[in-house]
Amino acid sequence: MFTHVMVGANDIDAAEKFYTAALGALGIKGGRQGDRCFYGAFGSGAFGVGKPRDGEAATQANGGTIGFEAKSRADIDAFHAAGCANGGTCEGEPGERGGAPGSPYGAYLRDPEGNKICAFTTAK
Repeated sequence: MFTHVMVGANDIDAAEKFYTAALGALGIKGGRQGDRCFYGAFGSGAFGVGKPRDGEAATQANGGTIGFEAKSRADIDAFHAAGCANGGTCEGEPGERGGAPGSPYGAYLRDPEGNKICAFTTAK
């Protein structure tokens, strides 16, 4: 459905450190291109972070969350730990989310700019 999702960052170095660690724990590779970083691939879903093109300050979406698929619960635990260790903050500890269909296991983080991301799996 999506080609990519992009969020803004005022400190691209902090964003690169956070996303390379957190998404790397999920097996999602990426890299920096000037004042932007991209992870995944167009065609299968890409995620980007960078300075807004209009030159204004980046702000996070209130109520917005971007979810990433994980292969295992261990990957989600690693995602959460890596994000917290690299400038992110916990927005929801890893664990089962009983209110959601399929009883998924997930975790939530805020990046250094305050954008909320999560990782989920239905694998046991």
